[in-house]
Amino acid sequence: MDKKMTSGEIAKKTGVSQKAIRLYDEKGLLKPTDYTEGNYRLYDKEALSVLEKIIALKQIGFSLEEIHQNLSEDSEVDITEALNRQLDILIGKRYEIEKAIASIRSVLLRESEPDWDSVADIVKMMQMNHEADQYHYNALKHHASPEDWYVMLYKNLGLRANARVLDLGCGYAKLWRNNWNTIPENMQIDCYDLRGSWADDFETYLAEHKDTLAEGTAINLYFEDVEAQETWEGIAGRETYDFIVAHYLTGFIKDLELFLERVANALAPGGMFSVNVNGASREHGFWQDIFMKLQLKTDFMKESEAKSRKRLEGFLTILEKYFTKVENTVIDNWMRYEDADELFARLLERYPENKKYLTDKERVIKEYFVQEMEAQGAIVVPTGSDFQHCFK
Repeated sequence: MDKKMTSGEIAKKTGVSQKAIRLYDEKGLLKPTDYTEGNYRLYDKEALSVLEKIIALKQIGFSLEEIHQNLSEDSEVDITEALNRQLDILIGKRYEIEKAIASIRSVLLRESEPDWDSVADIVKMMQMNHEADQYHYNALKHHASPEDWYVMLYKNLGLRANARVLDLGCGYAKLWRNNWNTIPENMQIDCYDLRGSWADDFETYLAEHKDTLAEGTAINLYFEDVEAQETWEGIAGRETYDFIVAHYLTGFIKDLELFLERVANALAPGGMFSVNVNGASREHGFWQDIFMKLQLKTDFMKESEAKSRKRLEGFLTILEKYFTKVENTVIDNWMRYEDADELFARLLERYPENKKYLTDKERVIKEYFVQEMEAQGAIVVPTGSDFQHCFK
């Protein structure tokens, strides 16, 4: 008969603590094979094998709950699926860690003596990355318009051959990537963003595809802070631009008036600056109609809509200080949802300050979503945006 091991012996053999052994017992992962007369736990070779599996799964990132689930699954197919799921989770975590590292490095490179404002900048950069990721994901999964969103944005700019373009906060650069084969000849496009943003990915894409651009056209990528004086000194040292783009950026700018003044100075006479602010969303009316049908309160939606409209009006007032003409243009767009949970998540994103009320009414709201989806196949949400075209 094989000699059984005490908890101390099996712990020493596997390099874990006795406290961990007790925890695994409490969680139902590792049960003793037997007990001594003094009621001490004993373990055999089979228990040792189980413990080694626990340690292996824990080292590659499984939680104790996930380990418990996988230990109860005997088939190799289940193990394979579990490993694939864990691989996806770890890749996601690696991406977040890499972005955090890049954000910290970016701050350390541009600031000789970082302070708590620098930490706030790191958080802001990570927030921008998260929002860009979420927007990118939703755009890919739920886009329901007949034409790609960034194709519509691109067409709305009316770019022409031989133009000079400045793209501030270019990010993933879908404005260019999604229209790569239609970018005119002899253009110079200068893109700016922070290291540690989606622009890192665009750097790789640009290196691989720059030779396929139209004849005479070049895209340059600068990893610089669009609020830094040094950045604008560098921009001022070049020719002015026929087009300047700053989409989905203004919400992250600390000194908006200074930023807009610098943009106006960099814009050539007759040039156009395309920008947007988180203004009046086309979604408010959509959600209000649904909530009125369900006899739920809509006051917070109306308040949010009024705040958005006021924010847009204030932004237009600032723009008029630096540009001779400002035109507001609306680009319509739609998102298609076939899952009630995903649509409810979008509702929470739209009104985060009212999460408690919305979650209290979650059952009623989701029941309505399900009924509509069953009847129509999907619910289509209008998500068009306002863009301001400013002329000098």
